[in-house]
Amino acid sequence: MSDENHSSIDRRAYLASVAGAGAASLAGCSLFDTGSDGEVSTVEDDRARELAERFAPTLYFDEHERWFPTDPRPYESERDGETVVDGFDALEGYVGQGGADDPPAPTGFYNVVEYAESPLTVVQFWFYSAFDQFTANFHWHDWELLQVFVDTDTEEPQLHVASSHSRKVPNNEFLDPERTRPRILSELGSHSSGLSVNDDAEHFQRLPLDGSVADITNSVIDGIDAVAAVPLAYGLPRDEGFGLPYAVPELDGAPFYEDDRLPSVDASNLIPEELTVRSLEELRSPPELSTRETGYRFDYRDAQAEGTDVPYDLRPSSDLEHIDDFVGPQLSFEFSVPAFAENAVASHITTAGVPWMDPRYENPANDISEPVHRQALADRYDAIGEPSPVSQVVAGVTNAVSDEDAPEDEGVTTVPSPLEMFALLRSDPEAVPTFNGIAVLNGVPAGDHELTINGAGVAPHTETVTVAEGEATAAGVEGEIPVVARENAVKMEIDPSEADSELRALAVEDDFAGRLYDAPLSGPEAVYVHGGGAYTTELRDENDEIGAFRVNPGDEGRVRVADPRTGKSPLAEYLADIVAETRDEIAALEGDGDSDDGDDDDNDRQGGGGRANSVTGLANALEAVAEAAQRAAEAADNGNRGRADRSLDNVIERLRRVRTRLDEARGSLPDGLARATGNRLEQADRRSDQAKNAEKL
Repeated sequence: MSDENHSSIDRRAYLASVAGAGAASLAGCSLFDTGSDGEVSTVEDDRARELAERFAPTLYFDEHERWFPTDPRPYESERDGETVVDGFDALEGYVGQGGADDPPAPTGFYNVVEYAESPLTVVQFWFYSAFDQFTANFHWHDWELLQVFVDTDTEEPQLHVASSHSRKVPNNEFLDPERTRPRILSELGSHSSGLSVNDDAEHFQRLPLDGSVADITNSVIDGIDAVAAVPLAYGLPRDEGFGLPYAVPELDGAPFYEDDRLPSVDASNLIPEELTVRSLEELRSPPELSTRETGYRFDYRDAQAEGTDVPYDLRPSSDLEHIDDFVGPQLSFEFSVPAFAENAVASHITTAGVPWMDPRYENPANDISEPVHRQALADRYDAIGEPSPVSQVVAGVTNAVSDEDAPEDEGVTTVPSPLEMFALLRSDPEAVPTFNGIAVLNGVPAGDHELTINGAGVAPHTETVTVAEGEATAAGVEGEIPVVARENAVKMEIDPSEADSELRALAVEDDFAGRLYDAPLSGPEAVYVHGGGAYTTELRDENDEIGAFRVNPGDEGRVRVADPRTGKSPLAEYLADIVAETRDEIAALEGDGDSDDGDDDDNDRQGGGGRANSVTGLANALEAVAEAAQRAAEAADNGNRGRADRSLDNVIERLRRVRTRLDEARGSLPDGLARATGNRLEQADRRSDQAKNAEKL
């Protein structure tokens, strides 16, 4: 089989067949019980070398890449009786020997293992880089793994697994590849591995388009409304049209390259400035960033093809097994978590660890992140165990922006984000990137977790997520988490300790975008909202009683929900507020809009003509509702349930009349105000029913 052969299989049918896999299709690297797989032994000497040379991949790097695969042995030293590779030594040595301009000692390391009593053999390729610079996950040293599962009876590859970022991010995988020699598209800075199977060798294709083959056969996400139906794999965001910012790692509060132990390293040895931000909080809005372009192409030196820029050597990984550790001090940058006083946490790995201590080194099947792929191998080989469920968190991340159809500063909408974000669980200090605007965290323990979404130029979003054992949990509202550009962000604060009951949940709705936030509430909370919205903040207590509050942030940098309560009184006060707010906007079209006696919308003041009559009639009808709602609130505050409920009955009846008045006046209202009024009436209908049914005054 030629290296240049490509699969002619139409993968559309395959993707369609796995699209209904449901929660099981939401894969994770730590997905399976390792004990379910058979025993593994190492293949050595000539046979291992033969397989490694046959399947040695071609590597395509970004034009801005600074750290290429190399041999770490020149940088090793003895420390406290152990052989280590120090991060300072490796980076200083690598740059001093040529760095990105003349990559020193281009090398890949192979490890070949076979499953007992099975023809299934796995060829592992480990590639070492001296440094990893990624916005939310940078560290000294970097190890990337490509695995080729091979049937030695047929000599055919069964599965390619290209590891992506942390083990919480789904890998890029391809089942039954026809290409003998894999092609890898290495992500800038992080070296995360995307597969290239298509005729267009230098670009990643997530879906089969125009009859071509997709570069992955991972199954699609299913069952999360806000998440697009795309295969669940990290991919290559900058090659898929999404901006991806990079950060400058800091050591003791300064750029790490200023350390005296790195005399040869300066800013020019990092990702270029045009792709870099000093911190996620530095910008007021998401930056515009360039997409991926190919630079160097690496090929195994004995299998070079036309177009090779750099030949690399192949060495057995056993040459490195005397190294005990790869070390370096902790690096950091600010990753904020919303609170009354903003908190920041470090989000990175100190070093990448030692491959020969990794569970995947002894059992490669640990790295299969797609259940359909594992099931396929389990059906073919007794040595591979069937997939088991995993707990996960999934969400689509969008941007909240002003809704052009809403009145000014009175409505927002959500749009796809052009910039990839980062997801972080407080229980795990390693952030993972989104792909195609989708955040996926695999292998999350069941229970409550604090999830933060953050990115360059946006305000952070944090919420508590309750993860069920072995299931995919949708974070946000039905799987959508909207974030706000910092230039438009307003911090909405609430302190449950100020409430008259134990509050359990917080939700935020915009007049136009609907519900934007809905999560458990266990302590003081801060939610960033767009200043151009008009919001209903909903509270629930331990008895499932509800409270609602109107928030119009405007140009305020922060707002606070004062006196957070639940029951009839706050719901009735909310009704009075939102209806009076709408009345004022309607009345402004014709003057003050008050009725003659302010009592009943049947006593409409007659204005100058049909338009004035309809608009004034609507304003008067709203005035009557606001007054009835205020009377209900006062009665509830005074402990008079009967009077409060009678006033609420009046509110409910008058809201029906307002509907009629709105229909009559709609043609005389600006479109945005008419829509806003209709949306608020729907909100008022719901809240009036809740107020009437509330047990708590």
